[in-house]
Amino acid sequence: MLSEKGKYASATENRRFVWSQIIWPLILELNDVAFSLKQFQKKRDQICDEKNISINIPSRGLVSLMQKGIIRKEGDIYSIHFRLIPYMRLKATCDYATAIHEVRLK
Repeated sequence: MLSEKGKYASATENRRFVWSQIIWPLILELNDVAFSLKQFQKKRDQICDEKNISINIPSRGLVSLMQKGIIRKEGDIYSIHFRLIPYMRLKATCDYATAIHEVRLK
């Protein structure tokens, strides 16, 4: 979130922030593998207000998570990668490092 960082460091930081502060807590709240854009926006706005940051950062982070394959989009619905579902069912902590590791396993 600091502009002095390189492009890739900023993208990673945005992904980490969006995953840990918005998406994973939202998944656990909903107790569902999927969420709507409207649900994401509501959670994003809440977190941005609490942390006093621009909504641009989480918006870029969501797109970046889709590019990494952690999040899939079908129409207006976003869902987590199938390998992350057991973490959701257990209501376990699933940080970005765990998520990217699980998604990259073949």
